[in-house]
Amino acid sequence: MVSQEATAAMPDGRHVTRWTFGSRDGVTAEVLNLGARLQALHAPDRAGRRADVVLGGGSVEDLLGGAAYLGATVGRYANRIAGGVLPLDGTTHHLATQPTGHTLHGGPDGFATRLWDGVPVRADRQVGVRFRLRSPAGDQGFPGTVTAEVTYLLAAEGALSITYQAATDAPTVVNLTNHAYFNLAGEGRGTVLDHVLRVDAAGYLPVDGELIPLGPVEPVVGTPFDLRRARGIGTCVTADHPQLRAAGRGFDHTWVLDGTGFRRAALLSHPASGRQVECLTTEPGLQVYTGNHFDGSLTGPSGHRYTAYAGIALETQHFPDSPNRPEYPSTVLRPGEKYRSRTVYRFSAE
Repeated sequence: MVSQEATAAMPDGRHVTRWTFGSRDGVTAEVLNLGARLQALHAPDRAGRRADVVLGGGSVEDLLGGAAYLGATVGRYANRIAGGVLPLDGTTHHLATQPTGHTLHGGPDGFATRLWDGVPVRADRQVGVRFRLRSPAGDQGFPGTVTAEVTYLLAAEGALSITYQAATDAPTVVNLTNHAYFNLAGEGRGTVLDHVLRVDAAGYLPVDGELIPLGPVEPVVGTPFDLRRARGIGTCVTADHPQLRAAGRGFDHTWVLDGTGFRRAALLSHPASGRQVECLTTEPGLQVYTGNHFDGSLTGPSGHRYTAYAGIALETQHFPDSPNRPEYPSTVLRPGEKYRSRTVYRFSAE
C-alpha cells in the first residue's frame, strides 16, 4: 500500500509530495519528490519497538538549505569534481562550484534541490515510488540532456531497494547515489559512535585537506580504515591518524569495494537496540561519512539538533573526481547507453 499527500509549499508555490509505503508492523518508508528523497524510515528493534532510523530535514527551508543532502538523490555527479573541471572528449567543461571551489554532488543547484515527478509502483511483491527528472544540457555546466530515474521499492521483509537509471543525448558523466544518514538508535537519539561497522574493502582513497582523492588506492591494513572485521565507530574515528584529521576527525572517504557485480558492501549495527542494516550494491565504491561537521545548526523532525556524528552516510557510488583520474573506473555516459545502478539496504534486528 502506498499513500500520498501534499505537504509544505516550495518558494514558487509548488507543493512537496510525500509518499508512505511498507508494512504497518515492520519497516515503513517515507519519500519526498523534493530531491527524490528518503525522508524517514521506521524499523523495529529486537523488542519490536519502531523508530525512524534516518536523519531528516525539519522544513522545506532546511531541505533547500543546510539539510539539502539528507536522504536525497544527489547528482548529476555524486561527491567531488576537483576545481569544477570536467575534461571530456578533448573539451574542458567548467562546472558550477560551491564556495570550496569544487563541484560537490552536482553543484550548488544539483538534483537534491529539484522537484522530481513521482508515481507509485509495485513489482515482485514490493511497493514504492518511481521518480523521474530531466536535466537539460548545461545544467550546472554539465554537457548533455540527461533523463534520470530513481525507484524506491520496499519488500515485506524490510529490504529497501534503490535503483537508478539514466540516459543522455550527448556524452556526459553520471554518478548517482542516495545520501541518507543512518542512526539505528533513532533519529535525534545521540550519535553513531556506539554503532559497529564492517566494510568489505581491502583498500580506500586517501584525500587532501579539501577531500579530493590524492590518487592511488591505499591498503586499509594497519589503519583505522580497516573495517574488514566489524569495529566500533567511536574507536575508529577517535584514533590518531592524519586522514581522520583531514576529514574533520572522522570518516569522509571512499572505500574501494572488494569484488564486482551485486554484492555486500557494508554492515552497520547498533548493539543496544539490535537493529542492523546490510548494504549491498553494484557500485565499485562506498563513501562513508560519519557526520563530522554537524554542528547543531540543523534540527530534525524530532526537534533534536544534529551535532557531530548524529548519523552516518553509506553512499554507494563511483569514485570522487573520476573525470580527472583516468585510472579510476569511468563515469562517462554516451548516447545509446543506459546508466544503471542498484543498491539495497536490508534492515533487520537481532
